[in-house]
Amino acid sequence: MSLHIENLTKTYPNGVRALNGVSLTIERGLFGLLGPNGAGKSSLMRTIATLQDPDTGSIRLGELDVLRDKDSLRQRLGYLPQDFGFYPTLSAEATLEHFAALKRIPAGKARRDAVQYLLQQVNLYDVRGKNVGGFSGGMKQRLGVAVALIGSPELVIVDEPTAGLDPTERHRFLNLLSEVGENVIVILSTHIVEDVRELCERTAIIAKGRVIVQGNPEDVIAGVGRKIYKRVFDKAELPEAQTRYHVVSTRLIAGKPVMFIYSETEPGDGFVPVEADLEDAYFYYTGIAARQGELAA
Repeated sequence: MSLHIENLTKTYPNGVRALNGVSLTIERGLFGLLGPNGAGKSSLMRTIATLQDPDTGSIRLGELDVLRDKDSLRQRLGYLPQDFGFYPTLSAEATLEHFAALKRIPAGKARRDAVQYLLQQVNLYDVRGKNVGGFSGGMKQRLGVAVALIGSPELVIVDEPTAGLDPTERHRFLNLLSEVGENVIVILSTHIVEDVRELCERTAIIAKGRVIVQGNPEDVIAGVGRKIYKRVFDKAELPEAQTRYHVVSTRLIAGKPVMFIYSETEPGDGFVPVEADLEDAYFYYTGIAARQGELAA
């Protein structure tokens, strides 16, 4: 089972072109969709989930034409949007019972078994009777995954799932997604590079509504080559240095600004080479897209 996306475009009434010829093929497992805020990730996820129509393009899940048969896609889809809400006075168990009914799982033993299994899978069984309003952010995210998994979907979409989670909840949540991705297609849409680096066998970076690079993380990193250098700067030196170099990113390390640059040749001037990682590649490719946008404007 594969998800094939071909030449999707979407322009909103306010003139914003959110998707600009997006084409992707996504196989079973975890696929990371990386991009800065406003890159078009949520627009792409909403389009795949049939919550909005594209202007042009096609989407196929296996043999299913998603845009022509939206109801069939919705029966095969699990979707955890970036912003979602639960009834705070309902228990976790009652919440899942409600969504199981919406997924047309028959009342009785079949529904009870499905709810109990999902509560155990997301490690919420022991608090199944507690009101969701008292749950932590991470617990609500795990309950959201349980809702997304009702009905044994073939495609699961999770949009910015770890934003705001503390480190413990984040790792628990990512481990859960890893287990889910063993059997179905999971699209993880995020701007957090570390999530993709830890989980995904394949990734795509999207910016300005376009896919600017895709492949497994090692190939994406290899595209940058051994051409990343770093140097510690005083804050007063940064503005001038930013005009002289192809800056990939500037980060505070131990309270001091460290500039990472891309250079085809040894830059000298105190810079030392570093082994590029996925975060370097992400900043490099999104930086190129931003500069191209500025030139086009």
